[in-house]
Amino acid sequence: MKKITYFYQSKLYSAARNPYLYSLQLVHFMHYTVKIISVINVTHNVKRFVIEKPPGFRFVPGQATDLSINEPEWKENKHPFTFTCLNEEPYLEFTIKIYENPHGVTNHLGQLSAGAELIISDAWGAIEYKGPGYFIAGGAGITPFLAILRQLYKDGKIGGNILFFSNKTDQDIILKDELAAMLGNDAHFIISGQKDSKYDKRKINADFLKAEVKDFTKHFYVCGPDQMVKDINETLEKLGAKPDLVVFEK
Repeated sequence: MKKITYFYQSKLYSAARNPYLYSLQLVHFMHYTVKIISVINVTHNVKRFVIEKPPGFRFVPGQATDLSINEPEWKENKHPFTFTCLNEEPYLEFTIKIYENPHGVTNHLGQLSAGAELIISDAWGAIEYKGPGYFIAGGAGITPFLAILRQLYKDGKIGGNILFFSNKTDQDIILKDELAAMLGNDAHFIISGQKDSKYDKRKINADFLKAEVKDFTKHFYVCGPDQMVKDINETLEKLGAKPDLVVFEK
């Protein structure tokens, strides 16, 4: 089942050292009702949702959808979630962190099983692959990068990309084995809240970036908590990265 929604969306554009500019445009989105095929645990608080794929549905790796649960009290409660599968798959996939908030959408998603219905929109988003560079992710911020890295790995083009993935504890690392298999020594795991972790325990800040980034003229892909993204973007600019080469969800 699908329906068409029209609404006005304000988009924020910025250029290096220029004021922010706003544009208002009419956006036309299709919405689709789909069923969950399976739900699988990925970590202690992350689940993989495989859902039906509407005919002809496409997305750019890194893009998201507005998703809601097709139940009377939840269907208007839309939240963005990133696709983590490849376009060629006959299904769609989300890798979602479940937060312990009894009134939150992820908590309710975590209680669903195969057969439950979701509503998704056409794909949207500013994160997409522009060229080799550095992927900097915090926690669930890895999700937009999963489809990108999987596609690059499948196409034999993952070389030249480096991942810095920060989490609180070892058990929080989403798909650690797969990321390490795809990127090898270019997958760097950083742990901020576990003293006995075997991984790097530095904070991703100016000192870290100066020590680990060899080329600030490459692309930077940044996703994570809002404050982390803001801090890293400001630090990257101070260290010489060009704002138009920093890719993040605006």
